[in-house]
Amino acid sequence: MASSGRDGDESQKGEAESCVGNGSSSKDGYQQSNEDEGAVELIRRYFAEKLGFSEDKKEVFQEKVKALTEASVDGVIKYIQERNCKNIITMAGAGISTAAGIPDFRSPGCGLYSNLQKYKLPDPQAIFEIGFFRQNPQPFFTLAKELYPGSFKPTLCHYFIRLLNEKGLLLRHYTQNIDTLERVAGLPAEKIVEAHGTFHTSHCLECKHEYTVDWMKERIFSDSVPTCEKCDGVVKPDIVFFGEDLPTRFFVCAEKDFPKCDLLIILGSSLTVQPFASLIDRVPKVCPRLLINRERAGHRDWVMAALQMGRGLDFDSRDNFRDVAWLGSCDEGCQMLADKLGWGDELRKLVVDEHVRISKQQNETSKRQTEYPSEKKRAESEHQ
Repeated sequence: MASSGRDGDESQKGEAESCVGNGSSSKDGYQQSNEDEGAVELIRRYFAEKLGFSEDKKEVFQEKVKALTEASVDGVIKYIQERNCKNIITMAGAGISTAAGIPDFRSPGCGLYSNLQKYKLPDPQAIFEIGFFRQNPQPFFTLAKELYPGSFKPTLCHYFIRLLNEKGLLLRHYTQNIDTLERVAGLPAEKIVEAHGTFHTSHCLECKHEYTVDWMKERIFSDSVPTCEKCDGVVKPDIVFFGEDLPTRFFVCAEKDFPKCDLLIILGSSLTVQPFASLIDRVPKVCPRLLINRERAGHRDWVMAALQMGRGLDFDSRDNFRDVAWLGSCDEGCQMLADKLGWGDELRKLVVDEHVRISKQQNETSKRQTEYPSEKKRAESEHQ
């Protein structure tokens, strides 16, 4: 933690008195002090470079330009209303989908990892590890049937993101989720970066042949492990398992988008999974950042602060001029923002109308599947 000027003066005075008392020259003491500070600075710069937090001198000494009149929700609202931002980036985690009935991963007692005991895994995370999947894919596909996209409706939060886009404010939406609810909510595909992949397409692990979402859904709901029609290999949805690389689109878009960002809104993420979590540090230094979550996340830890590396979210510092946290559910937070922006009734109507449309569509699909069984099932019944 940085010392005040008074503390620094008293420290230097104490060092000088100590040197005199020990019979050392003040010059020698000053030289030693400079050498120690130089060593610390070298260490700081070394770690900054290695960890990707290196900053050029222009940035370090650049005067802070305050985008917000105050670091608060009202400050963010005023910033949007005055049309100071046109390139909003939203980052979303599992918290935006819990209101749809999809469990998050880490909540004690109700998170996905807490409810996987019935699958008798070596550890809960194994169900999403590519090595374990190759050996035993059945637990994943059993779970996938419970969580399959199309069984849930988008939340108010998803429609708030759609509103941002329709009002010409959204640059891109980055999501950790694999539920495809952004697509269901009507957000255009080009506006979405699914950092951890999607159920929207699938590929054979062996020959890489691609399969559609309907093909995969039919096999998952028939309680069978999907196998390739070309080579008999296991077909896996294009979601990112532990041990796999993130999609190329994630890196390409992040490189292009984040330098342009003029407001970052983080929704329902614990910001613990890398490299997704590190995106919060890739916006310009003056870019406001709003966290809507049940608890604080992504705040700068004391080690990085002491080394003056990495920015993280800085809610409590006296120097904070851009980071804001609103604690509560994502739906409540987004409705609050919409109300303050004058979009509240529009958002409520959008959610009601869209849910009615989706329910009707789901009922029609269910009726059609009952009346007209799939070609595969019809062929199987004919052979019996």
